[in-house]
Amino acid sequence: MIREDHIQQLKSGADAWDFIVIGGGATGLGIAVDAAARGFKTVLLEQSDYAKSTSCRSTKLVHGGVRYLQKGDVSLVREALRERGRLRRNAPHLVKDQRFIIANYRWWEQPFYTVGLMAYDLLAGKLGLGRSLPISRQKVILSIPQIIRQKLRGGVAYHDGQFDDARLAVNLMQTATEKGAVTVNYAKVIRLLKENGRITGVTVRDETNGESFELKGHCIVNATGIFVDEIIRMDDCEKEPLVRPSQGIHLVVDASFLGGNDAIMVPKTSDGRVLFGVPWHNRVILGTTDTPVDEFVLEPRPMEKEVDFVLHTAAQYLTRPPKREDVLCVFAGLRPLAAPKKNTIERKTKEISRSHKLIVSDSGLITITGGKWTTYRQMAQETVDLAIRKAGLPLKKCATKEMKIHGYQKTTDRCNWLSVYGSDGDKILSLQAEKPEYAEILHPAFDFTVAEVVWAVREEMAQTVDDVLARRMRALYLDARASITMAPKVATIMAQELGKNETWAKAQTEEYVSIAKGYLLN
Repeated sequence: MIREDHIQQLKSGADAWDFIVIGGGATGLGIAVDAAARGFKTVLLEQSDYAKSTSCRSTKLVHGGVRYLQKGDVSLVREALRERGRLRRNAPHLVKDQRFIIANYRWWEQPFYTVGLMAYDLLAGKLGLGRSLPISRQKVILSIPQIIRQKLRGGVAYHDGQFDDARLAVNLMQTATEKGAVTVNYAKVIRLLKENGRITGVTVRDETNGESFELKGHCIVNATGIFVDEIIRMDDCEKEPLVRPSQGIHLVVDASFLGGNDAIMVPKTSDGRVLFGVPWHNRVILGTTDTPVDEFVLEPRPMEKEVDFVLHTAAQYLTRPPKREDVLCVFAGLRPLAAPKKNTIERKTKEISRSHKLIVSDSGLITITGGKWTTYRQMAQETVDLAIRKAGLPLKKCATKEMKIHGYQKTTDRCNWLSVYGSDGDKILSLQAEKPEYAEILHPAFDFTVAEVVWAVREEMAQTVDDVLARRMRALYLDARASITMAPKVATIMAQELGKNETWAKAQTEEYVSIAKGYLLN
């Protein structure tokens, strides 16, 4: 899958596309998959790398949203739980059943949460992952050995999904391509083309060389997440902002801080949110926060008060409270929440609904915002259905409910890192057998090999060291310091694959180190 081939395909095509999807995060990728699977001529354009922004910075959960059930948002929870089950069926190599435990320290908590979580199970119907059950104090301790035992009465266990977000994004890009879509990263839309007040296409700038070209399309979809207002202002510079930014951060620590395979969920923290401690790739992710911020950026940075909040909250439940020096990585993500309307009382960001919204402008631009990874497929279906009606395209039914995602593989050894590649894992092993040097380990702390860098460039459209270490291998999110030491070697391998020189490799290394330092705590 060579990026330049996709670029040339776009430049040489004279006919209009049925769909031009702007944005290569979870939402845009889902729309591209849906449209292409229905047989529409589809192109997806991403200004940076796939899932570079919000979509690679999640809590790594495929979930219905227990806290939304607490708030009475039953329809949102039901939809998410059904989609959770479908995603696990369609991508079992990436989505797994994860058991969560709510530790109970007051007499009323066990019956209260048991009843609520049984309702959670009922809403999932036949697509449920497992039953919610009260468990004894001893079983809580056996499941989470590092839980604080003083005043512990027992707990409630429930099931949700856990996944690798950026790896799923890469697989969705590959799925869209297999269904006939043309997908290109580092392709920024810089202008909307109009005729008689209607949008007829886009001007695209290739961010790798600065060249621009135009594409014509029947339906233009703005699925740019935190950047939706930038595209909307290209359509109408007078429009009020549609979204406002809210930041959430996560801390990554060693798996020993929980001590088992189960996750912990704190149902109510001091700021009214929930806090998760989730096992992920032999690490534990702690988070998250919900902090209003002033601007949308590709590389948001955590605030000291957010870090302190997560560490302080975790310390209330873990016998070995994590310290700043224990943090292997800290990452921040921005949520595109609905901006409050004028003349209304502004609500706290944690109180704004996470349900998605579809908007059609007078010029025909379709914008989708909100939502979450779990419901990406449903969001895509609704967007394509709406686009068909508005653009007068042929009526074709959605084909994604039971569609297997690239890499689909039922039997997965999750102790082996290559399991995240699903059926592609054997192809990477074949590369290693082809050339002994491809089997070389890149860092003693990981199982990552040279072959994976080669595969990322040849088959997953990786263009930068950041693409490989942050979103193809996930090394940045597992141990930022270790990933920095890997950067020069990865840059050299990529330069060979991409036909670049030593100057490029050195510049790439320096750029990556600059990015990775933002994931370290001082």
